[in-house]
Amino acid sequence: MNISTPSDWHSDRVGAAERGENPTVITRMRTGWAVMGDTQHLPGYVLLLYAGTADQLTDLPVRERGRFLTEMSLLGEATLKAISARDSTVDRLNYEILGNSWHHLHAHIHPRYSWEPMPWRTGPVWRYDASHRDAPEHALGPRHEELKEAIAAELRTALLP
Repeated sequence: MNISTPSDWHSDRVGAAERGENPTVITRMRTGWAVMGDTQHLPGYVLLLYAGTADQLTDLPVRERGRFLTEMSLLGEATLKAISARDSTVDRLNYEILGNSWHHLHAHIHPRYSWEPMPWRTGPVWRYDASHRDAPEHALGPRHEELKEAIAAELRTALLP
């Protein structure tokens, strides 16, 4: 894969995925791109980036909304299976469609773990402050490749006709 400089692919994540330049890509799905989150403070944080042009879920025709939401759930299921095979402390998944800071339809899927400290364990993942979330030791990197591949393998199984 041709990896561009971070500033290149960060500014156009979907376009970079289409060009094979986004290193976070797990796989192409029908409605979008399954990608790893830039931060892995909660290992297995993934997103589904809509491949078309839409700001909000309600911008899509009803059938396309259903496809996107179904694929979001399949990505979550694949992620949970991949993590559970490696870590028994995964507790559940949280799904979010926000769009407040990036006006392009995308869904966040956050694994939640029993080892998370209170009160973060019982609240939204966004309660983690940036000093924790964005700490260099949590940055997506080569040590996450095995998990990324495991999620991709689970997705291939889930997406079979």
